[in-house]
Amino acid sequence: MRIDKIRTKLKLAADADKAKILQRFFKTGKGEYGEGDLFLGIQIPTLRSLVKEFPDITIDESPELLQSVYHEERMLALLFLVRAFQKGDEKTKKKVFDLYLKNTSYINNWDLVDVTAPHIVGAWLWDKERKVLYKLAESKRLWERRIAIISTQHFIRKKDFGDTLSISKTLLNDKENLMHKAVGWMLREVGNRNVETEETFLIEHYKQMPRTMLRYAIEKFSEKRRHEFLERKV
Repeated sequence: MRIDKIRTKLKLAADADKAKILQRFFKTGKGEYGEGDLFLGIQIPTLRSLVKEFPDITIDESPELLQSVYHEERMLALLFLVRAFQKGDEKTKKKVFDLYLKNTSYINNWDLVDVTAPHIVGAWLWDKERKVLYKLAESKRLWERRIAIISTQHFIRKKDFGDTLSISKTLLNDKENLMHKAVGWMLREVGNRNVETEETFLIEHYKQMPRTMLRYAIEKFSEKRRHEFLERKV
């Protein structure tokens, strides 16, 4: 019943013109990374307000939204799960983590991953064995590989860089431009905390890095240093 109420509110907030813009932005055309995804035309602030409006949505109710054809319903479900994780006890957190990994086929665009993976996958694995990230990093599914690297943002914020660097090395030869951006972004995040650590990694690997990955990684370097890397003169 509550999910029906949420869907009614989403339909009222839907904007067909914005939906067309979002479907272009998130590359939903044939052969593109978001092929076939459908949008209602609702932006994140509205979805976050719905999370606050429905404080008692349970973990068990979330899959109905998470497995929706509509992008915004999936995002809303993930936001509910982030809240449940952050407010829950250890048992609840484990349940959210397991549900998240069981439904990766529905977490199928970069925003769905980026807004949630560090807060669920990364947060759960912080003090635990992290082999699952390496398994995800070797997945044939683009979005599972992205979950692997983006989840490490939680570790980076705590100045634990080892898994970010190891997974970045695994993904150096990834063929997807979205992965080049994701890896470069996480390396830049490492550099924001410890530039020497980032530079040591880059000096060893920059010659084999796709240009987009390298550009993202060195974005905050001095102009002179950026040119040295981009011209392969380090």
